[in-house]
Amino acid sequence: MAGWEENGPGTAVPCADPHGDPFLRARFAVPALPVTFLRRERLVDHLDQALRTPLTMVNGSAGAGKTMLVADWTAGRAECVAWLTTDAADLRPGMFWAYLLQALRACGAALPADVGDPADASSVSPALLARLAAALSVRDRPVTVVLDEYDRVSDPEIAEQLEFVLHHAGEGIRLILVTRTEPLLPLHRYRTAGGLTEIRDAELAFTPGEADALLERHGLHLPEHAVRGLVERTRGWAAGLRLCALAARESPDPETYLKEFEADRSTVADFLLAEVLKRQSPETQDLLLSVSVLERFCPALANALTRRTDAEPLLAGLHRENAFVEHLGHGWYRLHPLFGEILRAHLRMRSPGLEPELHRRAAVWLRRSGSLTETLDHGAAAGDWDLTARALVDDLAIGRLLSGLRADDLAELFSPMGPEADGPAPDLVRAACELSRCDLERGLAHLHHAEQGLARLEPGPASPAGESGPAGDAPDPAAARLSCALLEALAARLTGSPDRAERAAETAERLRAQVPARLLDEHPELTALLLTHLGSTRLWAGRLDAARDALSAVAGGPGSAWTAPAREEALGRLALIDYLNGWLGRAERKAAAALSEAERFSLPRSFGSGVGRVVLAAVAVERDEPDRAQALLDVVAAPDPSLRDPVLEAARALAAARLLLARGDPRAALDAARPDVDADVPSPWSQAHTARVAAAVHLAEGRPREAAGVLRGMPDEQVACAVEAARVQLAAGSPGSALELLDGLHPQTRLGPAVTVRALLVRAQAADETGDAAAAHRLLAQALREARRERLRRPFHEAAPWIGPFLDTTSLRALAAGWLTPGPAPVEERPPVVEELSGRERDVLRRLAQMMSTEEIAADLYLSVNTVKTHLKSVYRKLAVNRRHDAVHRARELNLL
Repeated sequence: MAGWEENGPGTAVPCADPHGDPFLRARFAVPALPVTFLRRERLVDHLDQALRTPLTMVNGSAGAGKTMLVADWTAGRAECVAWLTTDAADLRPGMFWAYLLQALRACGAALPADVGDPADASSVSPALLARLAAALSVRDRPVTVVLDEYDRVSDPEIAEQLEFVLHHAGEGIRLILVTRTEPLLPLHRYRTAGGLTEIRDAELAFTPGEADALLERHGLHLPEHAVRGLVERTRGWAAGLRLCALAARESPDPETYLKEFEADRSTVADFLLAEVLKRQSPETQDLLLSVSVLERFCPALANALTRRTDAEPLLAGLHRENAFVEHLGHGWYRLHPLFGEILRAHLRMRSPGLEPELHRRAAVWLRRSGSLTETLDHGAAAGDWDLTARALVDDLAIGRLLSGLRADDLAELFSPMGPEADGPAPDLVRAACELSRCDLERGLAHLHHAEQGLARLEPGPASPAGESGPAGDAPDPAAARLSCALLEALAARLTGSPDRAERAAETAERLRAQVPARLLDEHPELTALLLTHLGSTRLWAGRLDAARDALSAVAGGPGSAWTAPAREEALGRLALIDYLNGWLGRAERKAAAALSEAERFSLPRSFGSGVGRVVLAAVAVERDEPDRAQALLDVVAAPDPSLRDPVLEAARALAAARLLLARGDPRAALDAARPDVDADVPSPWSQAHTARVAAAVHLAEGRPREAAGVLRGMPDEQVACAVEAARVQLAAGSPGSALELLDGLHPQTRLGPAVTVRALLVRAQAADETGDAAAAHRLLAQALREARRERLRRPFHEAAPWIGPFLDTTSLRALAAGWLTPGPAPVEERPPVVEELSGRERDVLRRLAQMMSTEEIAADLYLSVNTVKTHLKSVYRKLAVNRRHDAVHRARELNLL
């Protein structure tokens, strides 16, 4: 097989699954053949012929020799074969496809980088599957994929996805399923079309001749009638023949032993226990029964369970003897699944109550070794909830109950935890679970209980020196308090409490220095979530610049699957800030980036996601695209009342009300404009939006005085309200008052066309009403130029009908043609910026506008010339230009300079 670490020259391959754990390489390895394996040419030939069909199914009972047959055939193939052994521990769509993609890369089947990888173990994006099928369909030679133990796949969704890829990949793939049961695939269609090869139990069964050859490989030479009798009794079952051979060669009379052997199910189980387990030494029996609770194990872990030190030679001996202990490589082993099941059943009968204790010992050892996922699984299986919760908290992994990637899995894992599990760590887990469901009352109660418990663990003023650390069963204080700070920030976000969020952020900043940097690096989601909660709370409170700082740190931080949910939320809220400031193009690009982040990692919807789509809907309203706006809002339908994020609800109300106004339903717009949010402090921009809608309703119904009254109390920083108030004054017949309002505006932030165009239209209408047609024409031309770049149509429709005669003039008709009125678009119109410029790219662009050379820019910014050239190329790409002069001109058009 090709190397594990690369997918073609210079292309890095993902090294971790959606849980953040390393891929288990043994799942991609073709199983090794035992020395007694018998190659059966008739079956190998059948598999060779099977490559003529897209789908092959090797379907047989346990121990029928399916896997060994296909492994033997695979070893003889010259071309690459991707092998994946499915894992019953986590068989959900995202995990399945993450491993399948890794199997393709591991065998050397190069995939385009844009195919992507699932980040959520429970789901996978349809777009990813489409990209995979498209990549396979253009291969020169098909890649063969073997899915071993496919009977473990019981999720119909995975089967449907596999069928989709198989169908659309065409001649680019040959799929071989090794399974005990009928797979959930439309086999009848493949049979009808001649696209299915089947190898079943009847064909897998050993013939008398093959059984004779197999017995000879085990050192047994039996007469023909004895072999035939054994084949009849075992019905040619491969495992049964091998088990019989192993036992018979230890008997003084193999022929008599095999004649008396009965191959029913209970006999096989009894045989495994009596002829394999009970023939081992007491130490080996104890080892096998102990490790039966593990999916995989190494000698050190086995020693922790047996509380001895002899596991290494015992495991090596069992593997050499082919005693159903498989070596996975790198010192790790696993039991044959059937043998493991029988051993666990025997353990429960022989030592009732020992199984939970074995799980607890495993959890303790795995926690020390740094394997968090397995620690949690075994801790939960042991019912030791304090140990399990402490592992999660001490590892700074509390954010994984909130991040959306494995939140549902962890919540389900902790769901059996009862009230008897008491202490700060279990309380923190309960608080995280409740707050992730937006149950503030219960979540805060658990959080306060955890904080009280941590306070009791702190040493008093008279504590002896050296006794300041936590008790052995207590969580690490710094990690626990940092987890508290994260949950406090989430509670502040859900309650719209900016002061509480700031206190939580300050506390977290102090505590970061007290926890190992390694843990912060391993769990970047904690910092990303904390900043997202802080930024969202600041946004709610109208502190837009401070919110942008926090959210930009998340959106521009190092990307990973674990931080993807926070990045999606941060990008959506940054888009909302741009929208509120009137920058539609910027808002659209950030909102699209948020959606792309969610699609890239197949993120599930959480209580805070969806702002990106709401912003796109609001932008569509401003561009007079109501159908698109409605479609986007329909996707972000109102959630359960208990799952409400204040910013998302206010943004949804904003977009829905603006859409209803555009569709001529002011009363419905007024009802929709009031978000159903219970927050500690009001949101200035949400209140301003509600006031603007109410004013628009009064204007539509001929009550300008009432409209002015609604807007009168709005803060000065709500410029859009002031512009709306000026429009109300125009409607009341007071153009002078309208201009006074606009002249008195001194916004602290540079505003975009969605605000400035409306202000220009008010000035233009005031000029028209006072008889200054030339000024009205000039102002309207300026408004058209600014609006054209953003395709901003709604303000002109709101200002009609006085604009109509002006648009009939030649100069203004040309400015409006193609985007506001029918006609060809101006040739000079260019697309918006492809992607937001970085801070360093803006630095380079500003010096470019000063006519500085590349060398001068490099010296001024303390960069290398090559680095400056790289930034210039990126600027040209993002501005859709090819030359320096064009870049500066384009940047000025977009108000970037």
